[in-house]
Amino acid sequence: MTHDSTPEAGDPGPAPDGDPVLAPDTEPAEPAEPADEPIGRRVLRLRTDRRLTQRQVAEPAYTPAYISTLEAGRVRPSEAALRHVAERLGVTYEELTTGQPAHLATRLRLRLTEAQRGLTTGAAEEAAVLYEELRAEAERHGLAAEQAAAELGLGECALETGELPDAHRHFEAAEALLVAAGAPLPQRAPVVRARALAHYLSGELRYACYLLESALDELNTSGLHDPDALLLLYTATIAPYMDMGAHARAAQAAELALSLAPQAGDPLLVAKMHRSVARTLLAEGRAAEADVSLSKAAELYQRLQIRTELAHCHWMRGYVHAQNGRLVDAESELRTARDMLSAKRAVLYTTQVEVELADVLRRRGSSDEAAALLRALLGDLNPERGAVHAAGAHRLLGIIAEESGAAGAPEGSGPLTAAAEAAEEHYVTALSLLERAGAAGDLADLCRLLGDLYRRTGRIDAALDTYRTGLGHRAAPGTTTLGPAPAEPPV
Repeated sequence: MTHDSTPEAGDPGPAPDGDPVLAPDTEPAEPAEPADEPIGRRVLRLRTDRRLTQRQVAEPAYTPAYISTLEAGRVRPSEAALRHVAERLGVTYEELTTGQPAHLATRLRLRLTEAQRGLTTGAAEEAAVLYEELRAEAERHGLAAEQAAAELGLGECALETGELPDAHRHFEAAEALLVAAGAPLPQRAPVVRARALAHYLSGELRYACYLLESALDELNTSGLHDPDALLLLYTATIAPYMDMGAHARAAQAAELALSLAPQAGDPLLVAKMHRSVARTLLAEGRAAEADVSLSKAAELYQRLQIRTELAHCHWMRGYVHAQNGRLVDAESELRTARDMLSAKRAVLYTTQVEVELADVLRRRGSSDEAAALLRALLGDLNPERGAVHAAGAHRLLGIIAEESGAAGAPEGSGPLTAAAEAAEEHYVTALSLLERAGAAGDLADLCRLLGDLYRRTGRIDAALDTYRTGLGHRAAPGTTTLGPAPAEPPV
């Protein structure tokens, strides 16, 4: 080993004139490569933090002069030299060369999984705190994939609490990070699905379908046939298709999702698929099959201990029972879903369940309780936040007003009663919300209700116009709002 007179203090001063004395396996001096933090500065920082001298870092393979030159940025060290320095500094080679703590990405991914677990089993606000910490740490160390995952988690927390503008912002940030990092579409599929869901809940059904169909087209036409990504996206299309009255497309998406399920590697995706497919089965009058599909979903959610999704499963089972006329069972399932979601402070989803619960209460003869529930929750719903369910609440309040008996003047009689006026106001408000959202299936039914009210109160021309509007939506469901169907995968 060679020695020289370089001081052993931690002074990084300029390297001595001339080339440093190198061990046989080192490379000649080259200009240092530019970086956020030059490698030499990082060596200096780590060495001074540990109160080590240049000699202690250098020995036995290198000289203190070489370490001084490295720290001054006047040499490009070989991998062997960096591995030696890393060992002497007590860090990994990766930490020394990247500036990131050892196993940082792995640790962040584990904590992201913990945050996701907290979101599905606990309160969204608590999970958001952890996601925010992880987002900041990932950003600090330049880990784009982990930062995008944290942004996605923050958006999902915002969806749970009903803060849709925040959800949009986080989802767009996540997608921008992944696109900038060159992530392939299968890796971006969860963000695409999340963006579409946020637009769907905001009442932008057509744009939600556009996002999902564009991604499906790209996956299927470019050969990126990732089963998990396809299953996720096809499942996500079902709800907006159904609300838009595009039942044929919803059924096709459900069929493709079912065919993809055996290839999927994530049981949670399969459970979500069964939950969504149940809705298309019910629309086709296959109630028994819908119940079987929901039972499979509930079993998977129970096994995975995911309370949020299990609550959604109870919600869908309540819907199935209500459509099947089993109102006692429907009320029980919907109350269970409402209590589970309320306990998690999932405000928007809770109010949506309460709209369906109010319908069941009305059909069971508890109209006053249903009306009180609907009026209380309308403050949490608006055109940009649960538009379809806000319309559903106004529709139900209109029906309750008509059923109250105060609107019972003979058909075609004189001035409107207070109840008829209230019913008309609720129906018109609901019609405006549904037209804005493009929910063609519900629009047809609402036009029938409003047309009947106009006819009973003697406004025949208005009734005919309203019926024609409803028939237009019923005649060609979905065709006025959707373009060609996306390409199919080679299943």
